Amino acid sequence: MPEIMVFAATGRTVEQKRGLVRDLTEAMVKNFGVPAASVTVQIVESAPDSKAKGGVLFSDR
Repeated sequence: MPEIMVFAATGRTVEQKRGLVRDLTEAMVKNFGVPAASVTVQIVESAPDSKAKGGVLFSDR
């Protein structure tokens, strides 16, 4: 059972998340040859003031 974890700052809509998990699941089915029902996708969200890149908080960008 493949599992995909996506780490992202909060702020995406439910529609965006639906599209992402659909596309990731389809890629797993295509490339790993597994049934869609066996693919788990988890989106782990962090507040923009709890995530940084290059030493700068996302909330400060």
